[in-house]
Amino acid sequence: QVQLVESGGGLVQAGGSLRLSCAASGRAFSSYAMGWFRQAPGKEREFVAAINWSGSSTFYANAAKGRFTISRDNAKNTVYLQMNSLKPEDTAVYYCAAGVVAGTRGPHAYDDWGQGTQVTVSS
Repeated sequence: QVQLVESGGGLVQAGGSLRLSCAASGRAFSSYAMGWFRQAPGKEREFVAAINWSGSSTFYANAAKGRFTISRDNAKNTVYLQMNSLKPEDTAVYYCAAGVVAGTRGPHAYDDWGQGTQVTVSS
């Protein structure tokens, strides 16, 4: 099991940027594939991006391609989500998650979750 804590959310104007961080503790972080998900009010949790254990492979939802970048620093036990050109529809609680299989887009495939960080994009 790995414990995850997200940070970096906040209020930003449309077109702005935010960088989310997810700090991990517990069992070997570098052995986990990591994912970012988001959930807006009244909507299901949806996949945003994922990265394999080494960082050599990344995966994105269509809504995130070209605007978001997922990365990880295994020496710091941290995964990041750089979000640029933010839109009001990006407003949601963002969660990081740890799993076994890289690139999996279904939330059920991830075993450990953080508490989430709120991102609000104003128009």
